[in-house]
Amino acid sequence: MYIYADNAATTKMSPAAIQAMVECLEKTYENPSSFYMSAQRAKERLEQARGEIAALIGAEAREIIFTSGGSEADNQAILSAAAIGEKKGKKHIISSAFEHHAVLHTLNKLKKSGFEITLLPVHESGIVDVKELEAALREDTCLVTIMSVNNEIGTIQPIAQIGEVCRKHGVLFHTDAVQAVGHMPIDVKAQKIDMLSASAHKFHGAKGVGFLYARKGIALTNLIEGGAQERGKRAGTENLAGVVSMSIALRESVQSMEQTRQKLLPVRDYLIAGLSEIPHSALNGDQKERMYNNINFSFEGIEGESMLILLDQKGICASSGSACTSGALDPSHVLLAIGRVHDVAHGSLRLSIGEDIDYRQADYIIASVKEVVAHLRGFSPVWRDLQTGKRSYIL
Repeated sequence: MYIYADNAATTKMSPAAIQAMVECLEKTYENPSSFYMSAQRAKERLEQARGEIAALIGAEAREIIFTSGGSEADNQAILSAAAIGEKKGKKHIISSAFEHHAVLHTLNKLKKSGFEITLLPVHESGIVDVKELEAALREDTCLVTIMSVNNEIGTIQPIAQIGEVCRKHGVLFHTDAVQAVGHMPIDVKAQKIDMLSASAHKFHGAKGVGFLYARKGIALTNLIEGGAQERGKRAGTENLAGVVSMSIALRESVQSMEQTRQKLLPVRDYLIAGLSEIPHSALNGDQKERMYNNINFSFEGIEGESMLILLDQKGICASSGSACTSGALDPSHVLLAIGRVHDVAHGSLRLSIGEDIDYRQADYIIASVKEVVAHLRGFSPVWRDLQTGKRSYIL
């Protein structure tokens, strides 16, 4: 049996998105910046996709900048807000302790340039407290950047409330919505979002293409200099095939969003219930306020990497956290942020299920994880110390 349960890392392209990409590569391959008629048709197709994407998140077409993905969009949004703030003498930024590294590493870069960064705690629930955020705002705060959905534990943040607080205090609000766009309703105007990052491969589009929404009037700082593409804010010939397929994939995802949620939510809870039967295990993050396809567990007394290898041998594709940090020896910063100690954080498993999951596969996952955990604990010196009382159980 083969089960792909790593959709938070990437999703399979939809047939319609693939077809749109191939048609574009074959029939609309011209450079949208050229002036002859066929190139102008390519330009029209690019702008049609821009308008379609904008409408799906409640934005205007001119507010969408196409990028190579979420990381680039995060960088441009944060560095732009920092440049705007610096001109006004405001060099304080608020974020959370469990953001994606595209955000955290950019903030570290700004810190070296004299910016002060406040990382809010997310507590055991994995959810930012809006009151704590508002209390952290200062006169020199130029940006709040909080992700919409955590990429590892799937917890959903109170984005509309955060947007309301930021708008009330006149502070720019950016959200890394890579795990949210296409999976939950987004209305940038209603939620008072000033900037938003998205990546196509998280909602059945292609890798290497995404977009940045920037509210009209926000002066963006260029990351790439060169041509005048994207209203002069992102040089380089646009990935037309990627953009067109992204618009198709997003439209499909939004249209089927509620149907997908209704299908996956009970399977997610079934998996959580089954894995909770494993002794000395714990679900990471709030069970209710989490994405409907995310299951993240910690198992005491084992190493997550060994668990993933053994699950892979059983045909189950899963992860222990963000694919962007795969191979890192340190435990997940997300799990540490919600209070998991190092030993427990090392034994984590993230399952992010897709639309093709069924209960037969869910039963296989539960049985396989139970078997693998028991096997690994059988020769774990840490588990032996826990059972003999040399160490105290944490979970």
